[in-house]
Amino acid sequence: MKRIIVILLLVTMPQFSHSQDESAKKELTQLLNDFLEGAGKNDVEMHDRFWAEDLIYTSSSGERFGKKELMDGLRSSEEDSGPPISWSSEDVRVKVYGNMAVVAFRLVGTPEDGGEKNTYLNSGTFLKRNEEWKVVNWQATREKAE
Repeated sequence: MKRIIVILLLVTMPQFSHSQDESAKKELTQLLNDFLEGAGKNDVEMHDRFWAEDLIYTSSSGERFGKKELMDGLRSSEEDSGPPISWSSEDVRVKVYGNMAVVAFRLVGTPEDGGEKNTYLNSGTFLKRNEEWKVVNWQATREKAE
């Protein structure tokens, strides 16, 4: 009987793990899309939800800072700092490793006044703590113009 239980576990575990990974990929992709929508509106609550307290953020300009500096900058940014920008993602890739995941994608910033798009290659490391995914490490790289 023990042998049958062990065999059943070995057969079903990969399927269970695969479905958990697929669920996490969907959850992370939705979180990314919700964040990008909120980022276009400077939604402080969405930023607070997305970034972990122990965040390490490396910007496309080569600056490194944490969540406190990011949130302080968001709160102090002028509302009229140029035309509003819509943010979207392309080529999203999600790899799940238990309670950790890596999300890589092309970030596209489209000015609402029809100006030139900006694109970045971004990657983030997410940890699931207390049943919630948050970013602990972020890397943004401005994509070279073709």
